[in-house]
Amino acid sequence: MKLIEIQGLRQGVSELVMGTDFIGMSGDQGADNEVMDQFVAIGGNTMDSARGYVGGRSEVGIGQWIAARGNRAQVNIFTKGAHPDENGSRMSKAKIREDLYNSLEALQTDYIDLYGLHRDDPSVPVGEILEILNEHLEAGRILTIGGSNWTHQRLEEANRYAAEHGLRGFDFNSPNLSLAKAQDPYWPDCVSLDSEGIAWHTRSGMPLLSWSSLSRGFFTGRFTPEDRSNADLVRVFYNDDNWERYRRAESMAADKGVTTIQIALAYVLNQPFQAGAIIGSRNEAEFKSCLDATQIKLTPEELAWLDLSELNLR
Repeated sequence: MKLIEIQGLRQGVSELVMGTDFIGMSGDQGADNEVMDQFVAIGGNTMDSARGYVGGRSEVGIGQWIAARGNRAQVNIFTKGAHPDENGSRMSKAKIREDLYNSLEALQTDYIDLYGLHRDDPSVPVGEILEILNEHLEAGRILTIGGSNWTHQRLEEANRYAAEHGLRGFDFNSPNLSLAKAQDPYWPDCVSLDSEGIAWHTRSGMPLLSWSSLSRGFFTGRFTPEDRSNADLVRVFYNDDNWERYRRAESMAADKGVTTIQIALAYVLNQPFQAGAIIGSRNEAEFKSCLDATQIKLTPEELAWLDLSELNLR
């Protein structure tokens, strides 16, 4: 599996990243271990989690798996903190430290490979945030930092500040990028990449790790324009352009002898910059399907045709 190179890491990031927002949910650590083993078996090496996933139990489950397998050096941990709570923003020195230390304890490790701030708070100056994070980078508790649901404008501002003040800036970004374009945020303050964001990543070269890279099942074939039973999917994705993208992905899949959802995943992985996909697979067959999708090569013209970009060029 292709590796994404991100500054500061000891090894590359597998282009498929395992989403773990269900780890710890069932209370069956053995079953969770089996799923994580299946991911590693296809060549994956990076786990995506967050302090808030399953009330912190996702990180605990990953930590127990790593301890049982003795594979810490072979695994990249991507976890996130500073998500706002019922009291509002938690983008402060004390709250970031609290979340980071709790994550380290839960994961049974003394460092986190990729640390992301789970939401931005634009009212806090980016310089202040970078000063906080650089303390942890210098102490070795974090190897590299990134934004999760940060706009590319804020990332650019942050890295400009870092360059001017001799600090480490953000080395990766984790928004939503998928073939179906979100017309409404999944959750409050979520960021989905649009054409402007894709253009910025192409220019800057900043690596991207996309959550909900498969549009929460939109391309599985389980849904139709007439089926409006999934209210969230209707709210976020149901529009004429996305159904046309679905039809084009379906047509291309038939031509290439693959599945529609594999084409949707290949769209993310074939961007003109380093892009990885956080996947929600939970069994061997789903992991194998995603692995097969990594072998699909799409040309710039095919990417433009899939996401209707060529219509804007006429």
